[in-house]
Amino acid sequence: MRKVITYGSFDLFHEGHYKLLERAKALGDYLIVGITTEQYDESRGKLNVVDSIIDRIENVKKTGFADRIIVEDHVGQKVEDIHKYGIDIFAIGSDWVGAFDYIKDFCEVVYLERTKEISSTLLREQKYPIIRMGIVGTGRIASRFIPEAKYVSGIEVIRAYNPNKESVERFSRRFGIQAYWGEFCDFMEGLEAIYVASLHQTHFEYVKTALECGKHVLCEKPMALSESQAKELFAIAKKNDCLLLEAIKTAYCPGFGQLLGVARSGIIGSIVDVEACFTRITDPSSRERKDARYGGGFLEFGNHTMLPIFKLLGTQYKSVHFDSIKDDKGIDLYTKASFSFDKGMALSKTGVEVKSEGQLIIAGTKGYILAESPWWLTKSFEVRFEDPSKKEQYTAKFLGDGLRYELSEFVSLIHNGERKSYKFTEAESIAMAGVVEKFLETRG
Repeated sequence: MRKVITYGSFDLFHEGHYKLLERAKALGDYLIVGITTEQYDESRGKLNVVDSIIDRIENVKKTGFADRIIVEDHVGQKVEDIHKYGIDIFAIGSDWVGAFDYIKDFCEVVYLERTKEISSTLLREQKYPIIRMGIVGTGRIASRFIPEAKYVSGIEVIRAYNPNKESVERFSRRFGIQAYWGEFCDFMEGLEAIYVASLHQTHFEYVKTALECGKHVLCEKPMALSESQAKELFAIAKKNDCLLLEAIKTAYCPGFGQLLGVARSGIIGSIVDVEACFTRITDPSSRERKDARYGGGFLEFGNHTMLPIFKLLGTQYKSVHFDSIKDDKGIDLYTKASFSFDKGMALSKTGVEVKSEGQLIIAGTKGYILAESPWWLTKSFEVRFEDPSKKEQYTAKFLGDGLRYELSEFVSLIHNGERKSYKFTEAESIAMAGVVEKFLETRG
């Protein structure tokens, strides 16, 4: 008898799950299905799980493919189960290719082809339909986004768009999704949501078109290059009952939320100064260093550094002043943006050819908060006081590349019928776009 084992959360049970179990069953004579607990899902970074484990077990049972169902609740259990049940074949979806090669030391490993374009629930009336998403752009951030999406329940990235045929086909082969390079509107057909990760200057038109077609949109920063553009996009989103969310991953991460809560608690008194730094020495051939109009440090990292400033001091700044070190093309290699508020001040430091300490300092009348580099991942921070022996330390999880947090928020808002997020608000997006507009005016 050939024994097969497979694992999964099997949340929001759909046709893809059914076909995976069907294929796993066909590999042998006896199929064991391991279903993860909510606690284990959370510990391994799987977000947004909707169904209880009881419901998930029942849905797998209804397929008739499982000869035995077990519960997976800890790291290392897969190898334990292979020995315990005398497993011959370990089967898992092809989106995990390579991740379980270590199990080849114990049994045969088979990566089963995933079901493309999940269309419907197979076994029950669906409370939360699977959101079919398309990705616009096939660059660095898009390549990080698709692996992160595997950790968010309720969404499936099924196709990618880039007018450059060669680029999108290469991306499509790498991630096993559909490739589109023709009409953008044709690409969006059959999708509920769009993730825009293209060049900065293309964001506005892609987002506008998607919203006008009734699609929910998650857009990389900067979403808009002027205040009027941002206001127009949010107005279209409201008109078409669509969710529009700007994707600055830090805003949605647990550690950053905890930091904001501590800062606002009064423990450091009134907040009077926020200083945020994000610099990187980039490749001279990169877009950031070559694009005279849309490259440079501030357009690349300025929205990140403005995030804690606007979160803690508000969006109603009195003035902003820019000082930049530029190359011969006018690209800012290093920029300081100084903000003035009625009762405070702030400093944003960004760069693509200058390296500084990437920390966040929040100064108050009773103490200060220090989040050390890289603060935008917010894995830990300290509250410090006049007495140097008095410190409070905080730590938080930051899983993977962090993109799963913004996507989890996006999916949750859609499922709950909400069209705004307190983690990153419309007012904050508009204010950032206004600062970007001022910066572009000064650069000329």
